[in-house]
Amino acid sequence: MTLEELRQKALFQNTIDTWIMLCEEKNADWYLPENYKRFISHLFQKGLKLQKFPLCIKESGGMYQRGKDKTQFAELLAQSTDSNAAAYTIKLSDETIKIIRQFNPSVAA
Repeated sequence: MTLEELRQKALFQNTIDTWIMLCEEKNADWYLPENYKRFISHLFQKGLKLQKFPLCIKESGGMYQRGKDKTQFAELLAQSTDSNAAAYTIKLSDETIKIIRQFNPSVAA
C-alpha cells in the first residue's frame, strides 16, 4: 500500500500507520522504535502540524510485513518518555506526503 492509498482511506492518519506505509514503500524495516522516533523528529523539524493521538494499543493491532505485530510495536513506543515516541494525527496532503518521503527509514542515525 502507498501513502496515497492510505490517504484514500482517511485524510487524517496516525503517524504509526503512516510510518509503516512509508517503510513499505521504501522496503525498510518499520519495527525499529529508534527509527520511528527519528521519523517523528523529521516531521517536527519540517514544521508539520502534528496533534497527539490517543492510540488505543489493543485496537491498533494487526500483523504486518514479516509477521511483525503493530500492537507490540506500539507497546515498545509507549515505554519511552521521549515525545518522539508518541503517536500523532497527521493530515496527508500532497505537501505532507512529499515531506514524509524525504525521510529515509533505512539510514541509521
